Amino acid sequence: MPRLALPDFLTGPTEAPILDARAPVEYAQGHIPGAVSFPLFSDEERARIGTTYKQVSKDKAVLLGLDFFGPKMSRMVKQAQKIAPDKQVRLHCWRGGMRSGAVQWLLELAGFQVSLLDKGYKEYRHWALAQFAQPRSMLVLGGLTGSGKTDVLHELIRQGESVIDLEGIAHHKGSSFGAIGLPPQPTPEQFENNLAWELDRLPAQAVSWVEDESIAIGAVPVPKPFFTQMQQAPLVVLEVPRTARTRKLAVEYGSQDPQLLGEAIQRISKRLGGLATKEALAACEVGDMEKMVDIALSYYDKTYGYGLTVKQNVRVVRVPTDSTDAAENAARVLSAARQAGLYALAKTPLVGDAPLLS
Repeated sequence: MPRLALPDFLTGPTEAPILDARAPVEYAQGHIPGAVSFPLFSDEERARIGTTYKQVSKDKAVLLGLDFFGPKMSRMVKQAQKIAPDKQVRLHCWRGGMRSGAVQWLLELAGFQVSLLDKGYKEYRHWALAQFAQPRSMLVLGGLTGSGKTDVLHELIRQGESVIDLEGIAHHKGSSFGAIGLPPQPTPEQFENNLAWELDRLPAQAVSWVEDESIAIGAVPVPKPFFTQMQQAPLVVLEVPRTARTRKLAVEYGSQDPQLLGEAIQRISKRLGGLATKEALAACEVGDMEKMVDIALSYYDKTYGYGLTVKQNVRVVRVPTDSTDAAENAARVLSAARQAGLYALAKTPLVGDAPLLS
């Protein structure tokens, strides 16, 4: 089968799974979304081949690789048959070299139709990083912690709006408590891969909603070119009373492990202060979630309030509400954005730091 450029490879037949022939450690660091780890060599084998290549010779490294490859052939074919019963696969390694070439030869020998990514995963990485610098038409949804911004974004999706769920991609809600109850975060590289994948699938010319975030969501940084565009986009701030936010968060965290909650409090103890930290920990121990949340919000409200003050060149529309009901607040947000002309403003090119109105 011919080698494919990345666009053709990614849009290949959906029934053909993507097999990643790199070593497990490479796959774990970052891979094409949806790709299946199908390593030609183990991490140890890859390291030994690399050492032989550098310290002895290329020919010796190739022979060592063949020694490792030979006993695996039958097992790899059987594994591929389980992954792709119809015998159609897409395949890549790091840069379309010997590893993917060897696996392609084996699978085609076994009757598979193999589409090979010409320049390998390296090309996907270049493509992914380039996505973040492309101009995006965005509206940013902001609000103090506990305002239910993520719930509103999900409701906007149900109403047909285009949404980039950064926290969903990052597996983190952004605060010290943000990892509780969620799967482990992806690596920074995998976060970039997944985000680029989602950005590429946004409707053409659509204005997309994104949640107001810091430069890092938990342990993963938002790519700087994309973050810069977020900082320049029109901002819709959902204003929910503190009492309503406290109740909402108390319900969300009330069923979580008290030890994890205590660890989250400890992570912001320097910012809370000694007394507030002790009170929050004591409230957590006795199950008084509303008190614990209220103490934590003292820090987060102050932090977010400061963040708003630095966005002096951004159009900000405030949307007051007494409720944390997602459907109700989504309707308010959409109405406010339309009345303020933010959809047109989001599509206006930027010069410097300020939006130009035509």
